[in-house]
Amino acid sequence: MHDRWINPAQEYQTGPRNLITDVPGVRVGHADVRRGGAQTGVTVLLPRPDIFENKLVAACHVINGFGKSTGLVQVEELGTLETPVALTNTLAVGTCWQALARRMVRDNPQLRSVNPVVMECNDSTLNDIRAFHVTGDMLDAAWDCAGVEFAQGAVGAGRGMICHGLSGGIGSASRVFKAGKQYTIGALVLTNHGLLRDLTVLGDPVGRRLTQEEVKQTDQGSVIVILATDVPVSTRNLKRICKRAVVGLGRSGARIGHGSGEIVLAFTTANTVPHQAPEAVFTARDVADAHMDTLFRAAIECVEEAVFNSLLYAEAVTGFEGRTVRAYRDACR
Repeated sequence: MHDRWINPAQEYQTGPRNLITDVPGVRVGHADVRRGGAQTGVTVLLPRPDIFENKLVAACHVINGFGKSTGLVQVEELGTLETPVALTNTLAVGTCWQALARRMVRDNPQLRSVNPVVMECNDSTLNDIRAFHVTGDMLDAAWDCAGVEFAQGAVGAGRGMICHGLSGGIGSASRVFKAGKQYTIGALVLTNHGLLRDLTVLGDPVGRRLTQEEVKQTDQGSVIVILATDVPVSTRNLKRICKRAVVGLGRSGARIGHGSGEIVLAFTTANTVPHQAPEAVFTARDVADAHMDTLFRAAIECVEEAVFNSLLYAEAVTGFEGRTVRAYRDACR
């Protein structure tokens, strides 16, 4: 079985950490609870410290809309991201939205309206989701501990998530590419999707060889994909990159079931939109269409490996009503 990512067909070199934080300025932090039927948490991605005053060019794409994310309507309309991104469970979206809004209000005295982006997956198989274990303090804790190094697997928002019938959660990967000069693209995923029998690693249908009863009989649960890059690129081309994420998900065995919400958000740290524009017209850079294939292919590689890393680093979790979900490493023995 595959106990690490060795891809002879990989086109692009990984970044120094092989994390989304290889994109300069990006940080990630987690907070979670691991107590009996409480197996859940929050993950916060901070793209830059002054994101409200200097919004980042962004885009989103809904592959399958069985989800409850907030903030995407404005991202779609304006093409900008103005807050950090919070990941959590389905019934904690409101809690995280309010905590994120409060934090933005505290840090921006002039703020009167804001668009918090909170994205979710449903962890109710392992977590007693109806008990509302996530608190606003957990979002603050994840924010405060955010850094360039962060854990993967069953941690933060990923604590109670199940990926292809195994313990899943947070995964990340990065690629370095050239578009005139060297740039980086990175992916962060929250995996809670897929069936065991469909799990594929580097083209190998390993899920068919893993002997255990399916934890889920239907493809429900969702996967969130966040893509970050430091290449100057427009909202139009970021959306095109978002659309390629489905290829990386498909390579890992995703079938995009009726009850699974697959939602992608992408942003660039290289193009900003000032909250208070000093002039009526400003200039933003973009990648020429002829060079976009490089970004597409690098993004696909990131997403595919990030899904695998969410499995590779996850531990077995025992949670709500005594249910246990095995770790990928254990299942492969």
